[in-house]
Amino acid sequence: MPNKLTPEQEMSRRTRRGFLALGAGAVVAAGGWQWLNSGYGRGEDIPAPLRKVLGFNERVVRNVLFGDTHLVKTYPASAIGQLKENGDEGMPDDFDADDWTLQVMPRGGGLPVSVTIDDLHALPRYEETIDFKCVEGWSTVTQFAGARFSDFTAKFAPGSEKAGYVGMATPDGGYYVGLDTPSALHPQTLLAYQMNGADLEDEHGAPLRLVIAVKYGIKNIKRIGKIAYGETEPPDYWRERGYDFYAGL
Repeated sequence: MPNKLTPEQEMSRRTRRGFLALGAGAVVAAGGWQWLNSGYGRGEDIPAPLRKVLGFNERVVRNVLFGDTHLVKTYPASAIGQLKENGDEGMPDDFDADDWTLQVMPRGGGLPVSVTIDDLHALPRYEETIDFKCVEGWSTVTQFAGARFSDFTAKFAPGSEKAGYVGMATPDGGYYVGLDTPSALHPQTLLAYQMNGADLEDEHGAPLRLVIAVKYGIKNIKRIGKIAYGETEPPDYWRERGYDFYAGL
């Protein structure tokens, strides 16, 4: 039989084992941290491995959860709440809605088109009551009304449905978002001029805001002043600050 260790020897043996395990764990953790932080792309705030995870999530959402036949849940009027005024980037107080026009840049460098609020009112009106979700963790059931973005595109930028992306910005360019065209053309995506049965108020993006039900609120740009269709990923305010470009629910 092996000699029995004294309490002091047993304690020393366990201490050495613990230090070895701790050292091995530290090496693994350091390697994992290095892997997670490897491969930053140009202008990226998110390392490549995490970006790949976000990309996978995006493909699942786009191809499985939401499409022309997969819609976001809608709610009865009794569920409507009071939407927060969250976010005022690109919305200065001296804005004059009477001077507002929407500048549209079609795909392929076509001539710009200037669209008025009356032009938008002339399009088929669409209403939806959805759960507006914020990346901060809160949500509010809200009713919006306006023109489907697909109808808008067909009328004012025909052929731009084939573009890879859509970029939008406020009149002063202070806030801007980039969208993948399939999400922009989703049946529940609209250019809204009314909310909860009344015209949009300034703090909620009057005279026109985007409502894109398949994405978080950071993509639902308020007070749109410019829309451009193109083949390259457009600038995106929160993408530049480390958020996912797709920002899908």
